[in-house]
Amino acid sequence: MSNLEWLFSPPVSTLIIFGVSFLMSLATTLVRRKFVDQEQATKWQEEIKTYNENKERAKKTRDKKLLAKLRKQQKHITQMQSKMLKGQLLSMGGSMGLLIIVWQLLIFFYGTGNVAYVPFGIPLLTGEPPIPLPLFLWYVICSYLSSTMISRILGVEMGMGMGPQTTK
Repeated sequence: MSNLEWLFSPPVSTLIIFGVSFLMSLATTLVRRKFVDQEQATKWQEEIKTYNENKERAKKTRDKKLLAKLRKQQKHITQMQSKMLKGQLLSMGGSMGLLIIVWQLLIFFYGTGNVAYVPFGIPLLTGEPPIPLPLFLWYVICSYLSSTMISRILGVEMGMGMGPQTTK
């Protein structure tokens, strides 16, 4: 029995993996904020939305003047979409690279063993408590919770969304 074995079994492993998922959520949010100017992206999204609405209206009404005006704007709209996509792809690439590295480390240290236990059962779905949770399932749960907390704290949308979250 190793002196460090306590690090790799519940409840310590449960807390360590939650901490890692929290730090990963924070890192991916900061990467997203670095590569995507949210205020600018929100403005661009509104402009693109207006452009698409006008384009649909012009097609339905067969308004040739509006279609000609929209054709002139098309290059500008395409450039905006390209810049937004570039930021999203850089953000996603950085986040995925970091996730792959961290995930490999977690698998190396924790393998496929149980890292957490749920202290209650779900009738008709699970057996008697405590219910053991493997690394993957516990990480997914922690990641969802961490991402939600970080996005609320920093006012950033989860996922690849652009606009900050606001309460109306």
